[in-house]
Amino acid sequence: MLRARITPCLLVHKGGLYKTVGFKDPKYIGDPLNAVKIFNEKEADEIVVLDIDASAEGVEPNFKLIGHLALECRMPLCYGGGVKRPDQAKRIIGLGVEKVAISSAAVETPDLVTRIAEEVGRQSVVTVLDVRRNPASGSHEVWTRNGRHATGLDPVTLASDLEARGAGEIVINSIDRDGAMTGYDLDLACRVKAAITIPLTVLGGAGSLRDIAALIEKCGVVGAAAGSLFVFKGPFRAVLINYPNSAQKDALLGVAAA
Repeated sequence: MLRARITPCLLVHKGGLYKTVGFKDPKYIGDPLNAVKIFNEKEADEIVVLDIDASAEGVEPNFKLIGHLALECRMPLCYGGGVKRPDQAKRIIGLGVEKVAISSAAVETPDLVTRIAEEVGRQSVVTVLDVRRNPASGSHEVWTRNGRHATGLDPVTLASDLEARGAGEIVINSIDRDGAMTGYDLDLACRVKAAITIPLTVLGGAGSLRDIAALIEKCGVVGAAAGSLFVFKGPFRAVLINYPNSAQKDALLGVAAA
C-alpha cells in the first residue's frame, strides 16, 4: 500500500545550501553534504536536491557534487538542475541517484521527457512544475527558468500531458508560497492529483507539521515536500536541520490511511 512521503527539498546555489523566498533572496544555510548526513540520521523518507543555478545559467549538472551526494545519501535521492539531454540523466542515475528531476527543459521541450524515460525508465523521471497564481484571475500558470519566464500553460493540463509523455512523478512547486511558510496550495494540489495517476509531490508553503497533515487529509496519498520547515526553527528562522520523529511521522501518515 502506498503511503504519503515527507521529503526535505534542498536548494544548491553557488555550491552551498541556500533557501529562497518567492524564488528570490537566497539565504545561506550551510553545506549540502552535511545536511544530507543529518537527514540520514533522522531517517527521512527521501530527499530532493535542486541546483537552482544550472538551468538558469545554462551549465551542465555538477556531476562531482552529485556523486558526493549519492555516496553520502542513505535514502532515495532525487536530483535536478541543468539536465537537458538523456545522456546526462543516464550519467546521474549511474552515480547512484534514484530519480532525475527536470523542470524548464521538460516544459520547453516536452519530448525530452519521453527520451529520458526511454533511457532510464519512467520511474526515475520527475518533472517539476513551478507555478504562480494570477492575482487578478485566480488561475495558475507554469513559469520556467527559476520563475522568470511565463509560459501561459495550465499546470493541471500540463501535468497530465507530461504523464502521457513518460513522466513517473510530478512535483508542483508554488512560487508564491516558496519560503512563506503559510501552508500549501491545497486547491491546486488536489486538482493536479485528480488529473494524473502517477505520484504527486507538493512543494512550497509548509510552515508546520499541521500543514503537512492538512495536505494529506485533503489530497490523500501525496508527497509533502518542504524546504524552510526542515532547515529553519522558530519565528526568527534560526538555521536548524530538523525532521519529524517516527511517532510524529506515523501520526501524519495515518491521516491518509484513515
